[in-house]
Amino acid sequence: MFPYHLANLAGVDRLLTFESDGATTIEGLLDEIESFYPSLRGTIRDQSTKKRRAFLRYFACQEDLSNLPESSRLPDEVLNGEEPFIILASISGG
Repeated sequence: MFPYHLANLAGVDRLLTFESDGATTIEGLLDEIESFYPSLRGTIRDQSTKKRRAFLRYFACQEDLSNLPESSRLPDEVLNGEEPFIILASISGG
């Protein structure tokens, strides 16, 4: 699931479903997303460092995965298609 602005940039619905070519880690999934949707390169992660953009968070199975190493394995529920991997934009204001 994408934040509105990223879904709009990629020209897709906010809830995106696709078959993975075997991505089992956060990094692998993000690599696949960026390869399917090149317009998202550099928007989720910095292009050179591959670090998550500060205004985005990753969630799955009601847990914040944002601070885990990107080499961390995705939850089985995400890999099985039972739960979504969510990329959520931060909200700020005053």
